[in-house]
Amino acid sequence: MKTSLLVIFTVLLGLNVEAQRSRNRNMNNIPQSNREPTEQEIAKREREMEERKEEYIDNFLTTLEADDFQKHIIKQNILSFFDEKMAIFKTQYEHSLDRKEAIKNLEDTHFVELEELISEPDMVKIKEMIKGEFDEKDVKKKKKRERKNQN
Repeated sequence: MKTSLLVIFTVLLGLNVEAQRSRNRNMNNIPQSNREPTEQEIAKREREMEERKEEYIDNFLTTLEADDFQKHIIKQNILSFFDEKMAIFKTQYEHSLDRKEAIKNLEDTHFVELEELISEPDMVKIKEMIKGEFDEKDVKKKKKRERKNQN
């Protein structure tokens, strides 16, 4: 009697442990995509990224005090800056320090011509933006408030 009770208890315990193990194995499986993205998907993604970049820059330009002509020139410079930065990221470097140095050089030299054209506060904002310190959420909130006030 004791042995049969012990055997039943051991079997039930073993089945319980095995069920928990198999459940954990299934949870750890991350679904993997088994196909490469199509040309259409790649083109769509690139188009979405371009539109998002334009929207980001337009939102940034609304924070500047410059006139329309200056904003147009600033926008062209920012777009060329991002294109050159992407070219740096796509270029193979022997060391990551070389890439960081190239980016720092780009950040320091790319907007030199603009310093004479625009005001000092606008230049400070541009420097903050290229370092990633521009918070787009504040601009979106201000736009939303303005739309509400107009209604």
